[in-house]
Amino acid sequence: MPTKRTVADIKAKLLNPALTSHFEVKIPIPDGLTNKYFASNGLEGFASGKQETLNLLCSETSLPGSNIGTMDITGDYHGVTQRHANRRIYDDRIDMTFYVNAENYLPIRYFETWMKYAVGESITETNNRPGSKSPNYFYRLNYPNLYISKQGLEVIKFERSYTNSLKYTFINTFPISIASMPVSYDASSLLKCTVSFSYIRYILDPMGSEPPHADAKTKGSDTTKGDPSNPYTQAAFNSSLFDPRVYTTNLGLEYGKFTTTGGVDYSAAFSSGNTIDTKAFESKVSLF
Repeated sequence: MPTKRTVADIKAKLLNPALTSHFEVKIPIPDGLTNKYFASNGLEGFASGKQETLNLLCSETSLPGSNIGTMDITGDYHGVTQRHANRRIYDDRIDMTFYVNAENYLPIRYFETWMKYAVGESITETNNRPGSKSPNYFYRLNYPNLYISKQGLEVIKFERSYTNSLKYTFINTFPISIASMPVSYDASSLLKCTVSFSYIRYILDPMGSEPPHADAKTKGSDTTKGDPSNPYTQAAFNSSLFDPRVYTTNLGLEYGKFTTTGGVDYSAAFSSGNTIDTKAFESKVSLF
């Protein structure tokens, strides 16, 4: 039988859609790429100041997809074909498009440098190897653990209120292609650079997995670090995760003095009826 719904009910559930224009990306730096290597490729001081600029230049990307690989089982029941899952199959790449700034063509230089490092390319002659301008040049690739970023590539989808978010973390990523970028004497438009990354899988962080921020009130939440009633500090209290080295000598008789290294005041927690086993507490103190 159909469910009867009011207009107010429909508005409350359907008139708050997620928007595609609120997102951010975080581009990693693999272990092998040092400041010295960046400097030799026209990116002086990249690791210390230009990474955030690169993140902001990303104008378009996509939330990744996956599917379940299956296998057919035909012998268990006569005339019946069953299908069971045998693995999860991820997309083989993720594409990101970046605006190219006129100051130093940062996205082009950075990803060209990353790909150049992966294949061990060098313009000048080094270690008895000809430079890449030589017709006798040959490739000698670096080890994967140097040019692959184990973690660090992230796509974060959020809303204008900053209260909800999705964070995709990609595992073992590195750029595999840079799309060609046409230029012409026609009417000018923004130059964009599209880069494809390879990865083996992604991880979708559960919503609300991160602890409250110090500026939580500015992000639409009333949960603050010093509130003992929020689930994180309350869980610490219930588990008796106290550090005796930061306690007063009162052993809890004056509950207002109970604090942790995080500076959380447990007065409200004690006044709401919680108690602590002082004998167990004394045994903890005697260990220090």
